[in-house]
Amino acid sequence: MPRSAADWLAMVFMLIIGILTIMPIVWVVTTSLRTPAESFTVPPEWIPRDLYFGNYLQVFDEIPFVYQMGNSFFVTLSTVVGQLTTATLAGYTFARRYLPGRDGLFWVVLATLMIPYQATLIPLFIIISRVFGLADTLWSLILTALPTAFGTFLLRQYFLQIPGEYEEAAMMDGANQFQIFRRVYLPMVAPGMAILAVLAFNGKWNDFLTPLIFMNTTSRFPITLGINDLQRYMMTGSISVVLAAIVMATLPVVLVYVFGQRYLIEGLMVGGLKG
Repeated sequence: MPRSAADWLAMVFMLIIGILTIMPIVWVVTTSLRTPAESFTVPPEWIPRDLYFGNYLQVFDEIPFVYQMGNSFFVTLSTVVGQLTTATLAGYTFARRYLPGRDGLFWVVLATLMIPYQATLIPLFIIISRVFGLADTLWSLILTALPTAFGTFLLRQYFLQIPGEYEEAAMMDGANQFQIFRRVYLPMVAPGMAILAVLAFNGKWNDFLTPLIFMNTTSRFPITLGINDLQRYMMTGSISVVLAAIVMATLPVVLVYVFGQRYLIEGLMVGGLKG
């Protein structure tokens, strides 16, 4: 079937949007492979004349890059596991267990989504530092990220879509509540958990404001704060070093999306079909 003019126009429009979207990414990668003197050539050269990897080596000399990447991995993975645990249990309780005041409490949890996260940072810092004494520790970044109203809402919707007949059949077979939760419900909400895991990884890995307020020791910084320490190179025109650090710090997020996109799309499709 021949394409109509509207189809061709839509394809051209999407192609233009795609090019405009990928151009900054290409510029960041290619500029990270240029010498500082070639970073601001006019007109800009999209393909470096010679590949210069000195910028990447200089990153390791200027900041404790390996330690800071390790900090980011520890905080991010711990946050993902913690959010999956709390959101799954809370979503299951709000959807499948009948408790007094359950719906009212859920609306209170949902209402917290309307409160900007930035407005809660100072109260959280006071609680973490004065009550728990965990300021300037990686645990402060993890504990403040465990409660997730969005994750609770997301998984509650998945639990609600599961017919109650599955639970009744499992109970007839002699399964207890924990076995029903683990063997019946968890496999069915796995697509929703995959969505939450990808979003939680991306959100925590790129978090800058929370560690900026909570952390003081350079060796404990996540990589987002480590890159911020390289901003002096931007003042001197050596932006290639900063971009090299950005490229290396972005790779984990890219890999998560590359390997997790199948589960992400599957989860969105399953949620849409069931809804």
